[in-house]
Amino acid sequence: MPRHFRPVSVLRSFLTSEASGGMILMASAALALAIANSAWSDAYFSTLKTYVGGLSILHWINDGLMVVFFLLVGLEIKREVLDGRLRTWPDRLLPGIAALGGMLAPALVYVAVNRHSPETLRGWAIPTATDIAFALGVLALLGSRVPVSLKIFLTALAIIDDLGAVVIIAAFYTADLSLPMLGGAAAVFAVLFGMNRAGVKRLTPYLVLGAVLWFLVLKSGIHATIAGVLLALTIPLRLSLGEPDDPISPLHTLEHAIHPWSAYLVLPVFGFANAGVSFAGMSTQMLLDPVTLGVALGLFLGKQAGVFGAVLAAVKLGLAQRPAHAGWWQVYGLSLLCGVGFTMSLFVGLLAFASSPELEAEVKIGVLLGSGTCMVAGALVLLLASKADRIAIAGKRHETPA
Repeated sequence: MPRHFRPVSVLRSFLTSEASGGMILMASAALALAIANSAWSDAYFSTLKTYVGGLSILHWINDGLMVVFFLLVGLEIKREVLDGRLRTWPDRLLPGIAALGGMLAPALVYVAVNRHSPETLRGWAIPTATDIAFALGVLALLGSRVPVSLKIFLTALAIIDDLGAVVIIAAFYTADLSLPMLGGAAAVFAVLFGMNRAGVKRLTPYLVLGAVLWFLVLKSGIHATIAGVLLALTIPLRLSLGEPDDPISPLHTLEHAIHPWSAYLVLPVFGFANAGVSFAGMSTQMLLDPVTLGVALGLFLGKQAGVFGAVLAAVKLGLAQRPAHAGWWQVYGLSLLCGVGFTMSLFVGLLAFASSPELEAEVKIGVLLGSGTCMVAGALVLLLASKADRIAIAGKRHETPA
Protein backbone atom coordinates (compact mmCIF):
# COMPACT_ATOMS: atom_id res chain seq x y z
CA MET A 1 0.00 0.00 0.00
CA PRO A 2 1.41 3.42 -0.93
CA ARG A 3 2.72 5.38 2.01
CA HIS A 4 0.78 8.48 1.05
CA PHE A 5 -2.59 6.67 1.39
CA ARG A 6 -4.82 7.56 4.33
CA PRO A 7 -8.39 6.42 4.96
CA VAL A 8 -10.81 9.28 4.38
CA SER A 9 -14.09 9.86 6.20
CA VAL A 10 -16.99 8.91 3.94
CA LEU A 11 -18.83 12.18 4.42
CA ARG A 12 -15.74 14.19 3.61
CA SER A 13 -14.79 12.08 0.59
CA PHE A 14 -18.32 12.38 -0.82
CA LEU A 15 -18.65 16.15 -0.30
CA THR A 16 -18.16 16.83 -3.99
CA SER A 17 -20.72 14.22 -5.09
CA GLU A 18 -23.26 14.41 -2.26
CA ALA A 19 -25.62 16.28 -4.58
CA SER A 20 -26.52 13.03 -6.36
CA GLY A 21 -27.82 11.38 -3.18
CA GLY A 22 -29.71 14.51 -2.19
CA MET A 23 -31.29 14.82 -5.64
CA ILE A 24 -32.44 11.19 -5.56
CA LEU A 25 -33.93 11.73 -2.11
CA MET A 26 -35.77 14.85 -3.33
CA ALA A 27 -37.03 12.96 -6.38
CA SER A 28 -38.32 10.07 -4.25
CA ALA A 29 -40.20 12.49 -1.97
CA ALA A 30 -41.71 14.31 -4.98
CA LEU A 31 -42.74 10.99 -6.53
CA ALA A 32 -44.42 9.93 -3.27
CA LEU A 33 -46.41 13.18 -3.18
CA ALA A 34 -47.44 12.77 -6.82
CA ILE A 35 -48.61 9.16 -6.35
CA ALA A 36 -50.39 9.95 -3.07
CA ASN A 37 -52.48 12.49 -4.97
CA SER A 38 -53.12 10.42 -8.07
CA ALA A 39 -55.35 7.54 -9.10
CA TRP A 40 -52.76 5.18 -7.58
CA SER A 41 -53.07 6.64 -4.07
CA ASP A 42 -55.15 3.73 -2.72
CA ALA A 43 -52.61 1.21 -3.99
CA TYR A 44 -49.76 3.28 -2.54
CA PHE A 45 -51.19 3.49 0.97
CA SER A 46 -52.57 -0.07 1.04
CA THR A 47 -49.22 -1.52 -0.07
CA LEU A 48 -47.41 0.24 2.76
CA LYS A 49 -49.94 -1.23 5.22
CA THR A 50 -49.53 -4.78 3.88
CA TYR A 51 -48.12 -7.17 6.49
CA VAL A 52 -45.17 -9.41 5.69
CA GLY A 53 -43.60 -11.63 8.35
CA GLY A 54 -45.48 -10.00 11.20
CA LEU A 55 -44.66 -6.40 10.27
CA SER A 56 -46.15 -3.99 7.74
CA ILE A 57 -44.02 -2.97 4.79
CA LEU A 58 -43.84 0.56 6.23
CA HIS A 59 -42.69 -0.95 9.55
CA TRP A 60 -40.00 -2.99 7.79
CA ILE A 61 -38.74 0.17 6.09
CA ASN A 62 -38.75 2.38 9.20
CA ASP A 63 -37.56 -0.19 11.74
CA GLY A 64 -35.56 -2.51 9.51
CA LEU A 65 -34.12 -0.82 6.45
CA MET A 66 -33.37 2.40 8.32
CA VAL A 67 -31.01 0.48 10.60
CA VAL A 68 -28.49 0.68 7.74
CA PHE A 69 -28.72 4.48 7.82
CA PHE A 70 -28.32 4.60 11.60
CA LEU A 71 -25.41 2.17 11.38
CA LEU A 72 -23.72 4.59 8.97
CA VAL A 73 -24.50 7.50 11.31
CA GLY A 74 -22.92 5.61 14.20
CA LEU A 75 -19.83 4.70 12.19
CA GLU A 76 -19.36 8.30 11.10
CA ILE A 77 -19.80 9.62 14.64
CA LYS A 78 -17.19 7.20 15.95
CA ARG A 79 -14.82 7.90 13.05
CA GLU A 80 -14.99 11.67 13.39
CA VAL A 81 -14.80 11.75 17.21
CA LEU A 82 -11.85 9.36 17.49
CA ASP A 83 -9.91 10.11 14.32
CA GLY A 84 -11.46 12.95 12.36
CA ARG A 85 -12.81 16.48 12.44
CA LEU A 86 -14.12 16.10 16.00
CA ARG A 87 -11.04 14.48 17.52
CA THR A 88 -10.07 17.40 19.78
CA TRP A 89 -12.20 19.63 21.98
CA PRO A 90 -11.31 22.79 20.03
CA ASP A 91 -12.56 21.04 16.88
CA ARG A 92 -15.82 20.11 18.61
CA LEU A 93 -16.51 23.45 20.26
CA LEU A 94 -18.03 25.61 17.50
CA PRO A 95 -20.04 22.87 15.74
CA GLY A 96 -21.09 21.56 19.16
CA ILE A 97 -22.35 24.97 20.28
CA ALA A 98 -24.08 25.49 16.92
CA ALA A 99 -25.70 22.04 17.05
CA LEU A 100 -26.94 22.64 20.60
CA GLY A 101 -28.45 25.99 19.62
CA GLY A 102 -29.91 24.38 16.52
CA MET A 103 -31.69 21.77 18.63
CA LEU A 104 -32.90 23.98 21.49
CA ALA A 105 -34.35 26.89 19.49
CA PRO A 106 -36.56 24.79 17.14
CA ALA A 107 -37.87 22.79 20.11
CA LEU A 108 -38.76 26.03 21.91
CA VAL A 109 -40.53 27.40 18.82
CA TYR A 110 -42.55 24.19 18.50
CA VAL A 111 -43.47 24.22 22.20
CA ALA A 112 -44.48 27.90 22.00
CA VAL A 113 -46.84 27.18 19.09
CA ASN A 114 -48.27 24.04 20.77
CA ARG A 115 -48.40 25.32 24.36
CA HIS A 116 -52.23 25.23 24.37
CA SER A 117 -52.36 21.78 22.78
CA PRO A 118 -51.00 19.23 25.32
CA GLU A 119 -51.69 16.25 23.06
CA THR A 120 -49.28 17.57 20.43
CA LEU A 121 -46.41 18.66 22.69
CA ARG A 122 -44.94 15.18 22.26
CA GLY A 123 -43.67 16.32 18.85
CA TRP A 124 -41.25 18.91 20.29
CA ALA A 125 -38.20 17.09 18.87
CA ILE A 126 -39.45 16.92 15.26
CA PRO A 127 -37.82 20.18 14.04
CA THR A 128 -34.55 19.69 15.93
CA ALA A 129 -32.82 17.55 13.27
CA THR A 130 -30.81 18.46 10.17
CA ASP A 131 -30.87 16.27 7.05
CA ILE A 132 -27.20 16.10 6.09
CA ALA A 133 -27.91 14.52 2.67
CA PHE A 134 -30.09 17.45 1.60
CA ALA A 135 -27.93 20.16 3.17
CA LEU A 136 -24.65 18.85 1.78
CA GLY A 137 -26.37 18.25 -1.54
CA VAL A 138 -27.26 21.95 -1.80
CA LEU A 139 -23.70 22.95 -0.88
CA ALA A 140 -22.31 20.54 -3.46
CA LEU A 141 -24.56 22.08 -6.14
CA LEU A 142 -23.23 25.54 -5.22
CA GLY A 143 -19.68 24.24 -5.74
CA SER A 144 -16.80 26.65 -5.23
CA ARG A 145 -19.16 29.48 -4.31
CA VAL A 146 -19.13 28.07 -0.77
CA PRO A 147 -15.84 27.90 1.21
CA VAL A 148 -14.65 24.38 2.02
CA SER A 149 -14.52 25.40 5.69
CA LEU A 150 -18.30 25.81 5.68
CA LYS A 151 -18.79 22.33 4.22
CA ILE A 152 -16.55 20.86 6.91
CA PHE A 153 -18.34 22.89 9.59
CA LEU A 154 -21.75 21.67 8.39
CA THR A 155 -20.52 18.07 8.36
CA ALA A 156 -19.29 18.32 11.96
CA LEU A 157 -22.46 20.12 13.06
CA ALA A 158 -24.70 17.52 11.41
CA ILE A 159 -22.78 14.65 13.01
CA ILE A 160 -23.29 16.14 16.48
CA ASP A 161 -26.90 16.87 15.53
CA ASP A 162 -27.39 13.21 14.55
CA LEU A 163 -25.92 12.12 17.88
CA GLY A 164 -28.42 14.37 19.64
CA ALA A 165 -31.26 12.87 17.59
CA VAL A 166 -30.20 9.34 18.53
CA VAL A 167 -30.17 10.27 22.23
CA ILE A 168 -33.61 11.92 21.91
CA ILE A 169 -35.10 8.87 20.20
CA ALA A 170 -33.70 6.52 22.83
CA ALA A 171 -34.70 8.70 25.79
CA PHE A 172 -38.07 10.14 24.77
CA TYR A 173 -39.59 7.88 22.13
CA THR A 174 -39.31 4.49 23.80
CA ALA A 175 -42.35 2.26 24.27
CA ASP A 176 -43.03 -0.01 27.24
CA LEU A 177 -39.81 -1.83 27.99
CA SER A 178 -39.40 -5.60 27.99
CA LEU A 179 -36.71 -6.30 30.58
CA PRO A 180 -35.87 -9.83 29.29
CA MET A 181 -35.34 -8.55 25.74
CA LEU A 182 -33.47 -5.51 27.01
CA GLY A 183 -31.23 -7.80 29.07
CA GLY A 184 -30.61 -9.98 26.04
CA ALA A 185 -29.69 -6.94 23.96
CA ALA A 186 -27.29 -5.80 26.68
CA ALA A 187 -25.67 -9.24 26.74
CA VAL A 188 -25.18 -9.25 22.95
CA PHE A 189 -23.75 -5.74 23.07
CA ALA A 190 -21.34 -6.90 25.81
CA VAL A 191 -20.18 -9.76 23.56
CA LEU A 192 -19.67 -7.33 20.66
CA PHE A 193 -17.69 -5.02 22.92
CA GLY A 194 -15.61 -7.97 24.13
CA MET A 195 -14.86 -8.98 20.56
CA ASN A 196 -13.62 -5.46 19.89
CA ARG A 197 -11.38 -5.52 22.96
CA ALA A 198 -10.10 -8.98 22.01
CA GLY A 199 -8.93 -7.69 18.64
CA VAL A 200 -11.44 -9.48 16.40
CA LYS A 201 -11.13 -7.80 13.00
CA ARG A 202 -13.43 -9.86 10.77
CA LEU A 203 -16.72 -8.08 10.07
CA THR A 204 -18.89 -11.19 9.67
CA PRO A 205 -19.19 -12.02 13.42
CA TYR A 206 -20.09 -8.39 14.16
CA LEU A 207 -22.78 -8.32 11.48
CA VAL A 208 -24.30 -11.66 12.55
CA LEU A 209 -24.49 -10.58 16.18
CA GLY A 210 -25.70 -7.17 14.99
CA ALA A 211 -28.74 -8.86 13.41
CA VAL A 212 -29.46 -10.59 16.72
CA LEU A 213 -29.04 -7.27 18.51
CA TRP A 214 -31.53 -5.62 16.13
CA PHE A 215 -34.17 -8.28 16.85
CA LEU A 216 -33.75 -8.00 20.62
CA VAL A 217 -33.84 -4.20 20.55
CA LEU A 218 -36.95 -4.33 18.33
CA LYS A 219 -38.70 -6.49 20.91
CA SER A 220 -37.36 -4.56 23.92
CA GLY A 221 -39.43 -1.40 23.36
CA ILE A 222 -36.45 0.77 22.38
CA HIS A 223 -36.63 1.80 18.75
CA ALA A 224 -34.91 -0.83 16.63
CA THR A 225 -32.71 1.63 14.72
CA ILE A 226 -30.75 2.27 17.93
CA ALA A 227 -29.26 -1.20 17.36
CA GLY A 228 -27.44 0.19 14.32
CA VAL A 229 -25.74 2.87 16.41
CA LEU A 230 -24.83 0.39 19.16
CA LEU A 231 -23.32 -2.00 16.60
CA ALA A 232 -21.32 0.85 15.06
CA LEU A 233 -19.73 1.66 18.40
CA THR A 234 -18.21 -1.82 18.57
CA ILE A 235 -16.75 -1.97 15.04
CA PRO A 236 -12.94 -1.76 15.31
CA LEU A 237 -11.21 1.43 14.20
CA ARG A 238 -7.43 1.65 13.88
CA LEU A 239 -6.49 5.23 14.69
CA SER A 240 -4.27 6.90 12.13
CA LEU A 241 -3.00 9.60 14.53
CA GLY A 242 -1.55 11.54 11.63
CA GLU A 243 0.30 8.59 10.10
CA PRO A 244 -0.15 8.58 6.31
CA ASP A 245 0.40 4.84 5.90
CA ASP A 246 -2.25 3.55 8.32
CA PRO A 247 -4.04 0.52 6.84
CA ILE A 248 -7.80 0.47 6.32
CA SER A 249 -9.60 -0.76 9.45
CA PRO A 250 -12.88 -2.71 9.64
CA LEU A 251 -14.80 0.50 10.35
CA HIS A 252 -13.53 2.14 7.15
CA THR A 253 -14.34 -0.99 5.14
CA LEU A 254 -17.91 -1.23 6.45
CA GLU A 255 -18.48 2.51 6.20
CA HIS A 256 -17.52 2.65 2.54
CA ALA A 257 -19.42 -0.55 1.76
CA ILE A 258 -22.78 0.60 3.11
CA HIS A 259 -22.64 4.29 2.15
CA PRO A 260 -23.93 3.77 -1.43
CA TRP A 261 -26.73 1.52 -0.14
CA SER A 262 -27.76 4.14 2.41
CA ALA A 263 -27.58 7.10 0.02
CA TYR A 264 -29.09 5.48 -3.07
CA LEU A 265 -31.49 2.87 -1.65
CA VAL A 266 -32.33 3.22 2.05
CA LEU A 267 -32.98 6.97 2.20
CA PRO A 268 -34.86 7.18 -1.13
CA VAL A 269 -37.06 4.23 -0.12
CA PHE A 270 -37.68 5.84 3.27
CA GLY A 271 -38.51 9.16 1.60
CA PHE A 272 -40.85 7.47 -0.87
CA ALA A 273 -42.65 5.54 1.86
CA ASN A 274 -43.04 8.43 4.29
CA ALA A 275 -43.32 11.66 2.29
CA GLY A 276 -46.57 10.71 0.60
CA VAL A 277 -49.50 12.72 1.95
CA SER A 278 -52.85 13.14 0.27
CA PHE A 279 -54.10 16.69 -0.18
CA ALA A 280 -57.67 15.49 -0.77
CA GLY A 281 -60.06 17.33 1.50
CA MET A 282 -57.25 19.42 2.94
CA SER A 283 -58.03 23.01 3.83
CA THR A 284 -55.84 26.03 4.42
CA GLN A 285 -56.76 25.73 8.09
CA MET A 286 -54.57 22.62 8.27
CA LEU A 287 -51.56 24.80 7.51
CA LEU A 288 -52.31 26.75 10.67
CA ASP A 289 -52.82 23.70 12.90
CA PRO A 290 -50.36 23.60 15.84
CA VAL A 291 -48.33 20.62 14.59
CA THR A 292 -47.97 21.86 11.01
CA LEU A 293 -47.14 25.39 12.10
CA GLY A 294 -44.87 24.29 14.95
CA VAL A 295 -42.80 22.01 12.72
CA ALA A 296 -42.55 24.46 9.80
CA LEU A 297 -41.67 27.46 11.99
CA GLY A 298 -39.36 25.35 14.14
CA LEU A 299 -37.35 24.36 11.08
CA PHE A 300 -37.40 27.76 9.38
CA LEU A 301 -37.20 30.21 12.27
CA GLY A 302 -35.85 28.03 15.07
CA LYS A 303 -32.98 26.45 13.19
CA GLN A 304 -31.60 29.63 11.69
CA ALA A 305 -31.94 31.52 14.98
CA GLY A 306 -30.40 28.70 17.01
CA VAL A 307 -27.44 27.93 14.74
CA PHE A 308 -26.59 31.48 13.67
CA GLY A 309 -27.18 32.91 17.13
CA ALA A 310 -24.97 30.26 18.74
CA VAL A 311 -22.14 30.81 16.23
CA LEU A 312 -22.36 34.59 16.57
CA ALA A 313 -22.30 34.41 20.37
CA ALA A 314 -19.39 31.94 20.43
CA VAL A 315 -17.29 34.10 18.10
CA LYS A 316 -18.13 37.40 19.82
CA LEU A 317 -17.33 35.90 23.24
CA GLY A 318 -13.96 34.64 21.97
CA LEU A 319 -14.84 30.98 22.48
CA ALA A 320 -14.23 30.04 18.84
CA GLN A 321 -13.36 31.48 15.44
CA ARG A 322 -15.66 31.86 12.48
CA PRO A 323 -15.07 29.23 9.74
CA ALA A 324 -12.11 30.33 7.61
CA HIS A 325 -12.78 32.43 4.49
CA ALA A 326 -16.51 32.60 5.32
CA GLY A 327 -18.42 35.85 5.83
CA TRP A 328 -21.31 36.30 8.22
CA TRP A 329 -23.87 36.19 5.38
CA GLN A 330 -22.47 32.82 4.33
CA VAL A 331 -22.72 31.55 7.91
CA TYR A 332 -26.32 32.78 7.94
CA GLY A 333 -27.04 30.98 4.67
CA LEU A 334 -25.61 27.80 6.15
CA SER A 335 -27.80 28.28 9.24
CA LEU A 336 -30.84 28.39 6.96
CA LEU A 337 -29.78 25.14 5.30
CA CYS A 338 -29.63 23.50 8.73
CA GLY A 339 -33.42 23.84 8.75
CA VAL A 340 -33.69 21.19 6.06
CA GLY A 341 -34.74 18.42 8.43
CA PHE A 342 -36.41 16.03 6.01
CA THR A 343 -35.29 12.48 6.85
CA MET A 344 -34.75 12.66 10.61
CA SER A 345 -37.66 15.05 11.18
CA LEU A 346 -40.06 12.69 9.40
CA PHE A 347 -38.59 9.78 11.35
CA VAL A 348 -39.08 11.47 14.74
CA GLY A 349 -42.56 12.65 13.71
CA LEU A 350 -43.63 9.10 12.92
CA LEU A 351 -42.42 8.00 16.35
CA ALA A 352 -44.12 10.90 18.14
CA PHE A 353 -47.55 10.39 16.57
CA ALA A 354 -47.48 6.71 15.60
CA SER A 355 -51.12 6.23 16.65
CA SER A 356 -52.53 9.32 14.92
CA PRO A 357 -52.59 9.34 11.09
CA GLU A 358 -54.06 12.87 11.11
CA LEU A 359 -51.14 14.26 13.12
CA GLU A 360 -48.67 12.27 11.00
CA ALA A 361 -50.07 14.04 7.92
CA GLU A 362 -49.62 17.42 9.63
CA VAL A 363 -46.02 16.49 10.48
CA LYS A 364 -45.31 15.64 6.84
CA ILE A 365 -46.77 18.90 5.60
CA GLY A 366 -44.84 20.89 8.20
CA VAL A 367 -41.58 19.11 7.36
CA LEU A 368 -42.05 19.62 3.62
CA LEU A 369 -42.94 23.31 4.04
CA GLY A 370 -40.18 24.09 6.53
CA SER A 371 -37.47 22.08 4.78
CA GLY A 372 -38.37 23.34 1.32
CA THR A 373 -38.37 26.98 2.45
CA CYS A 374 -35.03 26.56 4.21
CA MET A 375 -33.48 24.89 1.18
CA VAL A 376 -34.51 27.65 -1.24
CA ALA A 377 -33.75 30.53 1.16
CA GLY A 378 -30.39 29.06 2.21
CA ALA A 379 -29.28 28.53 -1.38
CA LEU A 380 -30.30 32.07 -2.35
CA VAL A 381 -28.50 33.66 0.59
CA LEU A 382 -25.34 31.68 -0.15
CA LEU A 383 -25.47 32.62 -3.83
CA LEU A 384 -25.97 36.32 -3.06
CA ALA A 385 -23.30 36.27 -0.35
CA SER A 386 -20.83 34.64 -2.76
CA LYS A 387 -21.58 37.25 -5.43
CA ALA A 388 -21.15 40.09 -2.92
CA ASP A 389 -17.82 38.64 -1.78
CA ARG A 390 -16.55 38.43 -5.37
CA ILE A 391 -17.55 42.04 -6.03
CA ALA A 392 -15.84 43.18 -2.83
CA ILE A 393 -12.64 41.29 -3.71
CA ALA A 394 -12.65 42.73 -7.26
CA GLY A 395 -13.11 46.23 -5.83
CA LYS A 396 -10.14 45.85 -3.53
CA ARG A 397 -7.94 44.68 -6.40
CA HIS A 398 -8.72 47.83 -8.39
CA GLU A 399 -8.10 50.21 -5.54
CA THR A 400 -5.10 52.46 -6.12
CA PRO A 401 -2.91 53.59 -3.22
CA ALA A 402 -3.27 57.23 -2.16
